[in-house]
Amino acid sequence: MKLTSIPSLYRNLRRGREILVVLRRYGLADWLSRSQRMPLQNWIKDRSGVPLTQYTRAERIRKAITELGPTFIKVGQVLASRPDLVGIELAEELKGLRSDVRPDSEEQVRATLASELGDDYESRFQSIDFEPLATASIGQVHRAVLPDGRRVVLKIQRSGIDRMMKQDLEVLEGLAQLASRVDALAVWGPQEMVRQLMPMVKNELDFNRERGSLKQFAQMLRNDSEEVVVPDVVESLCTRRVLVMNEMVGVPLARVFSHEKEANDSSPAESPKVPSSLPPEFGQRLARIYLKMVFEDGFFHADPHPGNLYYLEDGRLGILDFGMTGRIDESLRESIEEMLLAIHSGDRRRLTRLIRQVGNPRVDLDQAALEIDVADFVDTFGRQSLDRFDLAGALNQLTEILHKHGISLPNQSALLLKMLISLEGTLRELGVGFDSLDIVQTYIRRIMYRRLMPGRRLRQARRIYLENEAFLEEAPERVLSLLNQAQLGQFQIRLEPKRFAPVVNRLVIGLMASAVFLGSSLMLAYEVSPVLFRDEPVMGIQRLSTLGLVGFVLSIGVMGSLCIAIFRGDGE
Repeated sequence: MKLTSIPSLYRNLRRGREILVVLRRYGLADWLSRSQRMPLQNWIKDRSGVPLTQYTRAERIRKAITELGPTFIKVGQVLASRPDLVGIELAEELKGLRSDVRPDSEEQVRATLASELGDDYESRFQSIDFEPLATASIGQVHRAVLPDGRRVVLKIQRSGIDRMMKQDLEVLEGLAQLASRVDALAVWGPQEMVRQLMPMVKNELDFNRERGSLKQFAQMLRNDSEEVVVPDVVESLCTRRVLVMNEMVGVPLARVFSHEKEANDSSPAESPKVPSSLPPEFGQRLARIYLKMVFEDGFFHADPHPGNLYYLEDGRLGILDFGMTGRIDESLRESIEEMLLAIHSGDRRRLTRLIRQVGNPRVDLDQAALEIDVADFVDTFGRQSLDRFDLAGALNQLTEILHKHGISLPNQSALLLKMLISLEGTLRELGVGFDSLDIVQTYIRRIMYRRLMPGRRLRQARRIYLENEAFLEEAPERVLSLLNQAQLGQFQIRLEPKRFAPVVNRLVIGLMASAVFLGSSLMLAYEVSPVLFRDEPVMGIQRLSTLGLVGFVLSIGVMGSLCIAIFRGDGE
């Protein structure tokens, strides 16, 4: 463990102890003692009195996260978007996480508004409804009316959440360092996993980032304003902890799916009617807009679940909650395009190479096993007809392949995968008829046409030159430096293998036990003194070397314990 982490562990000792108590209660802290598993007895129950033995491990993880509070709920929600790290089963279970947190009181909301907008904040609004419209782990939403009569919503950060999340993330980082010392968990890179998650969680604490994303999407989608709309930001009232935007008048797609007909509670305006079904072209429009974000704009809304998508009164699509967005640079976009072409053409080797290129494979990756799984994937989905293509199934199986072989994705690639799976699920839940692969095929044709354009080759050559310019400048000097070190006898190669000590220890002990076994056998054969049963044989045994017998028994015991340790998978 790093010495720099010790002060944070001492500072957060009480919270760390609370976290460990909850993890142990749900049978999730067995790795701390390196035991194979922690047996759960029927008398260990959750808060509703149900024995924990009736829950799967994924369900116990979700319940533990819920009990640990807002920070871990947000981390769990982020992990739900990373099935490449946690697997499909756990990711699906974590999608059920809900922020069951008590909303801030009116006094706390007023204090936050005063600290962010000034003591005279009330003069900047005609009215504010302090009854929250919605509450989440980081913030809560309130309706308000501006002096000019415009209806807006205020997204206000919860009081003290930044301090709480900072403390919990420090504890989580310390637990990841402990987990990395357990061989069974170290292979999944817990520290790297936390390193990827922390920026995503911390970014949601700064509402200025969401404000910037809203402005960029409004600019990006201006040519599609007849089909899609995002809320307008009230710049003068936005801060790091307060986000003010126009109220979107429409119906969440989640209500359309559940056919909820009742009016919104505490709504200052007349609530729109919930349609019994959506127009057939609505699904096509939704899919087309999101694929345009990916393949043309390179900037996409990463959380298209039914609660964030609205059917507006004029028939347009409304998009909310831009706290989670993703960017795709030209290199990643070209890799994704090549993967689509590889699946379309059934090129297994090319798809395997692209998976390794886009992801972060482990050093012990089994290339042959990966190629077999990719071949099965292409055989299953590469030959499906357009009208029967299962896009969600294809994405989920690809994610399972990544998780099985320990190939983690960069954040942006993982967000893209999560967005596509969520989009497909949303459209299927809503029963909107659309041909997903037909739309993808349209983009494939555009991709193939664009790849033939001379301008693409020029841009590609320019990017390659710029990326390698620094290398070309420094390479000669570095090569000369290495040659000089070799000439002076200062060239050294230093290897720092990780977690080799247990393997080496076993090897040395095994060799020593084998040597003792061989020597003891020779002593028994040559009846080396002192001997047992010198005069009279016992059970047919006579002149048995005492030293040989002791060495023989000890060596057998040591080798037996080594075998047991290997089968148990102990680290040492």
